[in-house]
Amino acid sequence: MADSVKYINNARKPKGMMGKKLLDRMNGGRHAELADFGLDALPEGGVRRMADLGCGGGRNVAALLARYADAYCVGIDYSPLAVRLAAQYNAQQASRCRLMQADVAALPLEAGAYDLITAFETVYFWGDLGVAFANVYAALSEGGTFMIVNETDGMDEEGRRVERLIEGMTVYTADELCAFLRKAGFASVEVRHHHTQPWIAVYARK
Repeated sequence: MADSVKYINNARKPKGMMGKKLLDRMNGGRHAELADFGLDALPEGGVRRMADLGCGGGRNVAALLARYADAYCVGIDYSPLAVRLAAQYNAQQASRCRLMQADVAALPLEAGAYDLITAFETVYFWGDLGVAFANVYAALSEGGTFMIVNETDGMDEEGRRVERLIEGMTVYTADELCAFLRKAGFASVEVRHHHTQPWIAVYARK
């Protein structure tokens, strides 16, 4: 396997030096712009407890903490390396966040306790979306929001090309995500499309 393919295949569960490089890259540049595209449409207040699933290198946990100055955030990732780097990234905010290794298939979050749960560029790797979205729904408070931000809307050729390269990756269209969310119990689901990129942000409210 060519080094470039090995590198990109670290996206599912980053590990080793290639994984560290990938996580560092995801903390900035285009990935940060994509995350901010989703964050910008969230309400400015009303969030006290939140969770970022697939927290990667920790940049988006920091962005959430900055946006909601009175809130506490739990960051969860499948990769132990990601959890360690995210904790280092947010060391100065350690009293306001907790980073842990876990799987969305068995989400260790208290039921009905979270006002906001986010998932940036990660649902591609969640396996059974029905189970994962049901777990997110259970963890949200009444009126809470689940936000999904993806770099591909499932319709662009580049997104499909990457899907073919990365083992275990599934690219979803906005309609497919909405269908899974409604089946999990979310009554209100809205999709925001970027005006020049194939980026989407999906906002599902409990």
